[in-house]
Amino acid sequence: MTGIIPELPFRGVNTALITPFANGKIDRTALRKLVNWQIKQGVHGLVPVGTTGESPTLSHEEHDEVIEITVSEAAGRVPVIAGAGSNNTSEAIRLAKHAEKVGANAVLIVSPYYNKPTQQGLKAHFTSIADELSSIPLIIYDIPGRSIVSVEDGLLTELARHNNIVGIKDATGDAARPARLCNLIGDNFCQLSGDDATAFSYLASGGHGMISVVSNIAPKLYSDMFNSFCSGDIKVGMEINKKLMALHDGLFCEASPGPVKYAAEQLGLCKSDVRLPLVPLSSEAKRIVDSALLIAGLL
Repeated sequence: MTGIIPELPFRGVNTALITPFANGKIDRTALRKLVNWQIKQGVHGLVPVGTTGESPTLSHEEHDEVIEITVSEAAGRVPVIAGAGSNNTSEAIRLAKHAEKVGANAVLIVSPYYNKPTQQGLKAHFTSIADELSSIPLIIYDIPGRSIVSVEDGLLTELARHNNIVGIKDATGDAARPARLCNLIGDNFCQLSGDDATAFSYLASGGHGMISVVSNIAPKLYSDMFNSFCSGDIKVGMEINKKLMALHDGLFCEASPGPVKYAAEQLGLCKSDVRLPLVPLSSEAKRIVDSALLIAGLL
């Protein structure tokens, strides 16, 4: 490593884990295997029960169990950033405190969806949760495409002053944003891309890593891309990114995580089962994903 990216607590490739299902229930065996495979393939962190983990359709008991399994299987080898978001602040606090109790290294808190809070409402939401954490930090998840509201740069600058708020998962697709935020906040606030297609450009603009859907099925390729960037071998990183681009596009051809779960089944990682209101992929979507897997050299 040449120091292109600071040695922050949360950096590199962090996989937004799918939640494997079988017969309508969590497939615990597949989840444990997935966690261990991800780590062996070189990822830098794991993010259970976020959007990709189908958190909206998990019961609280299932949500808690997925985090517990992930923390247990990771066994301190990589950080676990536990999804703990809700559009109900008190519910998010409960989820966050449970993640803290069972040994997660941080919590990922999404902007409240459907409620459409103001910037002051967002500030109160994130601050209230951060205030309740005593031993782990909070990472803000800004995804206006799903939550409607955006965490504006000015608000993020204010929130970054909180001792327990240490970073952002930025799913805006704005690859220029890291440079602006570095100027406003500094280089020690973790900036993780939440948009696979622009993740490499996000690094080049000053980002520190990514929370990735695609790395569920291509963890080594993704880790090699990040490590090449960090070692200064930008050309190799660009070539890997080019190889991954078909996956960046194809795995979002229908509602995520449907396509990535289908791809995982094709690779023998787990079943492609999703929960309603998500449904199995159409024939055309399967064709697109199969093609992307071939282009990436995974089939």
